[in-house]
Amino acid sequence: MMMPKPANTFRGLPLTSEQDSEIRHYIHARERSGLSWDTPELQSMLDDMLDPPEVDEEDPRAVSDSMGMERAAVVLDGGKDLDRADPCPES
Repeated sequence: MMMPKPANTFRGLPLTSEQDSEIRHYIHARERSGLSWDTPELQSMLDDMLDPPEVDEEDPRAVSDSMGMERAAVVLDGGKDLDRADPCPES
């Protein structure tokens, strides 16, 4: 990833080129619609870009186990397990 050049980004903030492009697209879309672009939504976007929330790495096995438990709950509640359903049901 290239290091951002703050002089070339929105308000001189240390944004990546992708982030800068997203901000400029948001502003362009708002201006095109005749709406104000300096909104709390824009500020939230910038806050997330400059200080992103922490993301925990999920254990793939835990996700798989959770999905299996959800499937079992659906079947127990009388629903169909669509992942295991017969592709050619007899009607």
